[in-house]
Amino acid sequence: MTTAEVLAHAYIRRERLPELPAGAKPSTLEEAYAAREQLVPLWLGHMGGRVIGYKIGCTSASAAEYLGLDGPFYGNLFSALTFESPARVPASRFFQRVVESEFAFLIGRDVAPGAGRREIEDAIEGVIPGIEIADSRYTSWRTMGALALIADAACHGGWIRGPLYRNWRDIDLAAQRVELWANEKLVGSGSGAAALGHPLNALEWLVQKLGAKGIGLKAGEFITTGVTTETYLGEAGDRIRADFGPVGSVEVTFD
Repeated sequence: MTTAEVLAHAYIRRERLPELPAGAKPSTLEEAYAAREQLVPLWLGHMGGRVIGYKIGCTSASAAEYLGLDGPFYGNLFSALTFESPARVPASRFFQRVVESEFAFLIGRDVAPGAGRREIEDAIEGVIPGIEIADSRYTSWRTMGALALIADAACHGGWIRGPLYRNWRDIDLAAQRVELWANEKLVGSGSGAAALGHPLNALEWLVQKLGAKGIGLKAGEFITTGVTTETYLGEAGDRIRADFGPVGSVEVTFD
């Protein structure tokens, strides 16, 4: 089986992988992204829905260093794995529930491949407070390496979407404090600066990365820009809230 088939099989059958078979291990960044792209239609064939945008991961320097990368990576967001806040989601949907508080953007009009910063900013309809649930099909994702994680849908498990905030230009997103709460206890804090110095830097990185493949952004797509606080490993029964100040808050309860 191909890398994508191995990972899809594990996802559909709810079986964790201690490792990838020797012939299915990506050895280059290009192979990892190719496997991820091949995985997308296999996931959609199983869960239905459609691709609704992109997630950006590894936007902090510490995360990149930990995974041995020189920068971020990206994957997709899916309608079948997106939940409106306040959400109640069965904990059993995930192998693990790594909660990440992230600024997201809604793209209001098409962005050409490789567009510049001004065109990107002009295309933004608003900012969204969000929680990404990072998940992995591997038994021990920490030992798998970055290439295997990219192939595995860039470790995407789900996205909790908060309300759209349109007056985003009035806020310094890099300086905006973000707090992560679990069961009324503060478990993480940070700011938008964690995402490559500014969430817009992360968005611009994605536009350039996709632009190298001749791909632009489409109106209506959502883009998450990377974790802003410490992560939290959620468990069944947890009620979690990420507070982004004037941008809004987002909540999820794991049933």
